[in-house]
Amino acid sequence: MRKVFHFDAPREKYQCDAAIVWCFDNRFELGFRKFLKRQGIVNTDPIKIAGGAKSLASPEHESDRAFVLDQIRKSMRLHHAGRVILMVHSDCGAYGGLEGGFGGDTQAEAEALRQDLARATGYLASQIPGVTVDSYFVDF
Repeated sequence: MRKVFHFDAPREKYQCDAAIVWCFDNRFELGFRKFLKRQGIVNTDPIKIAGGAKSLASPEHESDRAFVLDQIRKSMRLHHAGRVILMVHSDCGAYGGLEGGFGGDTQAEAEALRQDLARATGYLASQIPGVTVDSYFVDF
């Protein structure tokens, strides 16, 4: 194997501040990272999947929900994450986008996504009693 890049990283295991279920849409990456830093969240286990918390609230396939739940449990077991952060965002393609999914109605979109966040939070609480869940709707 040929070495193409060198980077020193600590070998020790870390304790995770939060497992984060969020969309892989990169438009929000920098802003969300800054937000997390301001919240004192440094070490994260990011679980990026199209639609973010949608996968727990209203998945296209039940296997999507099972996969994300398994990832959260692994974060808790391996890195001692005591908190889960759920994120959904405006104009998300997994929901059909603002135009396709909500006919351009920003209020209808926000309400639907708030409901999904509530469903996802309730689902997590039922599957992992005592888990701390924070949820966020990210808008432009």
